[in-house]
Amino acid sequence: MSDLLQRISIDPTVCFGKPCIRGTRIWVSLLLDFLADGATESELLEDYPELAPEDIRAAIAYGAVASRERIIPVPTEKQAG
Repeated sequence: MSDLLQRISIDPTVCFGKPCIRGTRIWVSLLLDFLADGATESELLEDYPELAPEDIRAAIAYGAVASRERIIPVPTEKQAG
């Protein structure tokens, strides 16, 4: 996974320091949002031709690491009702 994470960059002078795919201004969170909404890897590669399949896997890997590092509030069953 560390090889994939090297495809991510965080630079305070690029996109306000948000994690991006290295060498682009494509936010990791944007790719994760699209994937969560049902976009396929093929669709993302078509819409963003500067990406490689490894970049999409890198975004997923970054999301996995981030989810282990912080708690993200999500509604519980009691709250969702």
